[in-house]
Amino acid sequence: QVSLLESGGGSVQAGGSHKVSCTARGHTDDKLMAWFRQAPGNSREGVAVIYPGGGSTVYADSVQGRFIMSQNKKTVTLQMNNLKPEDTAMYYCAAATFWYGKTWNNARDYEYWGQGVQVTVSS
Repeated sequence: QVSLLESGGGSVQAGGSHKVSCTARGHTDDKLMAWFRQAPGNSREGVAVIYPGGGSTVYADSVQGRFIMSQNKKTVTLQMNNLKPEDTAMYYCAAATFWYGKTWNNARDYEYWGQGVQVTVSS
């Protein structure tokens, strides 16, 4: 069993930076770890993912070049730079066990979720 706990939600001005973190409990060495976000009225959107083993990352086009996802043991971090008002959302950490051969940004493939943290970017 895996539990995920996010931290670091808050408010920031557009153009600024912010970091959210997720600490996992349980076995996560073989799990796909990802960040999703959901704004009111929108579906849950994959933001970034880090693959087990090599630690390679993939980003959504909307955040490519601005966000950086990293992992240190059981903590995954999302460093968000040059934030825009459209980045405002609840940010969720997620983990998937059965990910091989699947696209990374399908929320239905993730069985473990954190409670989410709110990030608000004001213009």
